[in-house]
Amino acid sequence: MFDPQGWYLKARHCPSSHCNERPQKIPANLLVIHNISLPAGQFGQPHIEALFSGTLDCACHPDFESLRELKVSSHFVIYRDGSIVQHVPIGERAWHAGKSVFQGRENCNDFSIGIEMEGTDYQPYESDQYNSLVALTQAIMSVCPDISLGRIVGHCDIAPGRKTDPGPAFDWQRYRAALRELK
Repeated sequence: MFDPQGWYLKARHCPSSHCNERPQKIPANLLVIHNISLPAGQFGQPHIEALFSGTLDCACHPDFESLRELKVSSHFVIYRDGSIVQHVPIGERAWHAGKSVFQGRENCNDFSIGIEMEGTDYQPYESDQYNSLVALTQAIMSVCPDISLGRIVGHCDIAPGRKTDPGPAFDWQRYRAALRELK
């Protein structure tokens, strides 16, 4: 499901310059689920891809001023229709987690893969998104064997008090049950 460079074959590729090598080539052993919408609560806009590509015109919406000079990325974005865009190969470090800690280990970007779900904390995600997320997770777990069900978390879990995503609208039970069925 991945080419030798770490690109998912079922995703559209839109490379980001907002990434770098993992320290000491540390393999990914954590999967972090996020949410994003730009502007907040609006879907189907080109702004997420522009943000992760470093081409967002911050003058096009008043809410974007705070994003000026921000350099962020995620490995993947799953849009409302279930389509997947990959910005960073899985072997590289995307800049998605920020200040974070998992099981006492800081800087989760060093050892994690980030997946952004187009959505908000309080609006239900689409079935197509869950279907794509499950398939993508299964593909990631097949090439990153240290990622187990217990090592799949929300951004809120690694940056508590600072982040709330993917939010209460994300159906963890549905997602985990679908992953268990595939085993």
